Amino acid sequence: MPGCEGKSGLPDRRLPAAVRGFMEPEEGERLYELALEAGRRGPCLEIGGFCGKSTLYLGSGCRDAGGILYSIDHHRGSEEHQPGEEYFDPALWDPRLGRVNSFTEFIRTVERGGLTETVVPIVSASATAARSWATPLSLVLIDGGHSYAAAFADYNGWAGHLMPGGFLAIHDIFSNPEAGGQAPRQIYKLAAGSGLFRRLPMTGSLGVLQRRTIGEMPMEHRFV
Repeated sequence: MPGCEGKSGLPDRRLPAAVRGFMEPEEGERLYELALEAGRRGPCLEIGGFCGKSTLYLGSGCRDAGGILYSIDHHRGSEEHQPGEEYFDPALWDPRLGRVNSFTEFIRTVERGGLTETVVPIVSASATAARSWATPLSLVLIDGGHSYAAAFADYNGWAGHLMPGGFLAIHDIFSNPEAGGQAPRQIYKLAAGSGLFRRLPMTGSLGVLQRRTIGEMPMEHRFV
């Protein structure tokens, strides 16, 4: 697998293409640009690192900005990755543990990407890590479990940690239910309708919102 150790800029497209996961190159490149901007103002965080595809893009942007990326994942696989489910991958089944284990692949990806000094893995459920989190964040990517309960817990647990001007990115937003689950779309609509975020252009299924600055009021929420 090609590597990009010691290099700056976007990862060679061959590297993320060789990593298990579901993210189009254009979506990943958008994440790189967001992290490059956000990483100068504070740490970034992703929920759902899985095998490290999104981590390559976010981590590269954070590295080039002189920042860091926290990557949260319990590495036991989401609902759809379990045996008998649509996206179960036998290669990620760990017979010693008797469960899915994506952490070995994740670490290998981080090392191949030259990101060991940038990416801080947190092997934990998102809700557990959020309980005592106190560090303001410049970017949060929600790309974990796709049930509504899991997606809402990620949004509820982490959106409040975004600093003014910070980015909230939500992956796998589909208007057609046949194209994908609707939970990410629902939390995107929830955030967009809160008045706390400005909508930015989408890239593929990646929705991007920006936390309004203090004193900035959305026009639709102004009262006469």
